[in-house]
Amino acid sequence: MEYCHGPVGTTEGVTGLRWEMAPVLPLLLPLQPRIRLAQGLWLLSWILVLAGGLILLCSGHLLVQLLHLRTFLAPSCPFTVLPQVALAAGAVALSTGLVGAGASRASLDAAQYPPWRRVLGPMLAAGTAGGGGLLVLALGLALALPGSLDTGLEEGLGAAMAHYKDTEVPGHCHAKRLLDELQLRHHCCGRHGYKDWFGVQWVSSRYLDPNDQDVIDFSPRPLSPDTLTPCPSLCSRIQSNVEGLYLIDGVPFSCCNPHSPRPCLQNQLSDPHAHPLFDPRQPNLNLWTQGCHGVLLGHLQGLASTLGSMLAVTFLLQTLVLLGLRYLQTALEGLGGVISGEGETQGYLFPGGLRDMLKTAWLQGGVAHRPAPEEAPPEEDLPEA
Repeated sequence: MEYCHGPVGTTEGVTGLRWEMAPVLPLLLPLQPRIRLAQGLWLLSWILVLAGGLILLCSGHLLVQLLHLRTFLAPSCPFTVLPQVALAAGAVALSTGLVGAGASRASLDAAQYPPWRRVLGPMLAAGTAGGGGLLVLALGLALALPGSLDTGLEEGLGAAMAHYKDTEVPGHCHAKRLLDELQLRHHCCGRHGYKDWFGVQWVSSRYLDPNDQDVIDFSPRPLSPDTLTPCPSLCSRIQSNVEGLYLIDGVPFSCCNPHSPRPCLQNQLSDPHAHPLFDPRQPNLNLWTQGCHGVLLGHLQGLASTLGSMLAVTFLLQTLVLLGLRYLQTALEGLGGVISGEGETQGYLFPGGLRDMLKTAWLQGGVAHRPAPEEAPPEEDLPEA
């Protein structure tokens, strides 16, 4: 703060002293640095346009993936908000880059800059508040929301497996097709492994014979004492009919690995005697080894991590572009909008320091609300004795 007695840009306090409000982070910009600043901003703005476009592509890809996988995500999972916010942030970043490229190029020509001079201030304010806020929000979501995928996939995959058999139930008739496509495309089986299919009924009741003893039997099978596995004669069943569910030690065809040299083994997987030269302890020779939960969790978290990195880089680029535009705008204001004007000019972020602005408002408010001192009554002349 510098004390002075000049009438321009000064504020008078209660004590009669005046101070000049110093700008925040001033930067002296002669002619050549001003030109280099405008040229650098033009290049940096186009890089921001590219980054914003990449965010649009990446978030759009993630949104399409979530639309395809929405059957396997719990409806309460908030992860789907991330690509939507990232799309808006990418669009604003792209627009900010286009505005920065246009304004920086126009600043080099005194005839093209006047239209930008009127709108550049509101654009900078909107880009800082809207664009910066959206980028920070999207970046925060990219860091926080991937943790919700674990529970969302756990519930969604469990519900999809439970409805695998409901091929004729409205609302669930596509569950079988979608789950088979998922297991074939992502090379996975079950929720955490192929044995997850042993605990759900995945065969539609339409294709079960209600008169078959295996279907109506409610008693568990006897176990072989040496192998602790069901006896060979009844090895196609796990526990027969459990709570009205037809459970078998088999998996859908989509769990089979087509690269396996032997035919697909789907049934009686817990019986070491049912298939020659097949060891149930090494199912990877025939079935997909990974569960769909781990595969999808890694896939979606990888996309979210990539999107988060791009959002961080874009936030840095947008901050640099907005700061550069602000310095260029304030520098040109001191030259009447002509970048090639003679002399040096000063760019800054704000015209006055926050401390000075608050102190000025406080002192002005104090003067306005301070009551005027009451005038003392005139002294009366005492009569002489």
